[in-house]
Amino acid sequence: MKKTDIAVISFTYRGAELAEHIQEAMDAVWSCKLYTKCSDARAEGIGISVDQPLAEWTGKQFAAGNALLFIGACGIAVRSIAPHVKDKLSDVPVLVADEAGQFVIPLLAGHYGGANRLAGELSRALGATAVLTTATDVNGLFAVDVFAASNRLAVAGHDGIARVSAGLLRAGYLTMSVAGECEGEIPPEVRLVPYPPKEPVDVLVAPQCEAGERCSLWLIPSCLLLGVGCRRGKSEEELEAFVRETLEKEKLSSMAVAGIASVDVKADEVGILALAEQLAVPFLTYPAGRLQCVDGTFTSSGFVAQQVGVDNVCERAAVCAAGEGGRLLVQKAACEGKTLAIAEKKWSVKF
Repeated sequence: MKKTDIAVISFTYRGAELAEHIQEAMDAVWSCKLYTKCSDARAEGIGISVDQPLAEWTGKQFAAGNALLFIGACGIAVRSIAPHVKDKLSDVPVLVADEAGQFVIPLLAGHYGGANRLAGELSRALGATAVLTTATDVNGLFAVDVFAASNRLAVAGHDGIARVSAGLLRAGYLTMSVAGECEGEIPPEVRLVPYPPKEPVDVLVAPQCEAGERCSLWLIPSCLLLGVGCRRGKSEEELEAFVRETLEKEKLSSMAVAGIASVDVKADEVGILALAEQLAVPFLTYPAGRLQCVDGTFTSSGFVAQQVGVDNVCERAAVCAAGEGGRLLVQKAACEGKTLAIAEKKWSVKF
């Protein structure tokens, strides 16, 4: 498991000593880098000196995606992070601990960013008290943004998180429909509805959403594999437009795309490589022989077989990349020398 990268900054010698203790205590799960504004701590080699304005240093940590732990007053942390706060889906976790190590306060990105979880880990290690102020935690209720983050689900509009959480606090339960499998114990305040839901639900977990009014919050699993074939030289723009139009037609989210697949003779196809980079997903290629052995019923083409050695590229590549339990979701679509098919890999969520 990858360690959490945390920048820890202290302002007094006592705070610097606590930072060293935290680094030692959390070594198994945190990758701590110590910084300090205290000259006495710097003189003894405790922490990296921070000479620039604190807000400037904080901005660099935000840009790097590091979690932040301020050992000092909350006010210092608030003034430092204020220019850099954007929204709950992109903000880094920010915590504050007093220099005596009595209290740990998650200040920003408590749920989706994981600050509440980090506060719990640190408080247990220090024997401190985690001061949680988020309403669902205070009331001991299911936190939908924690659920999304822990299952690596993309969020289609963060406003839905607030609506669902408010409804949960008001009614004491929420309705949820999940297209994949569910693991773990379902919380008592979560009422599962069979997929696809016949009526609107609070939370929909699926790569596909027929219409926005079907749910208050759409959570999207990374589960779609795009099988792509094309004539040599097709541009990124052509391929991107084709993919976008197909996804929109099928009511599928681009945030659900987990990878692009094709035959190995396309491994250097510039347009597909650029498309994969744009979508920030891997480009997977397979030998024609392997694709020809993929189980399933596919659209066969003698011409394609003559050209690349397999009777269908896009459908077979998508299913191959989806792995065991995957299925062809969208059959071959063709447009001006481009082909596209979409497979869905087997996926689940855990409560």
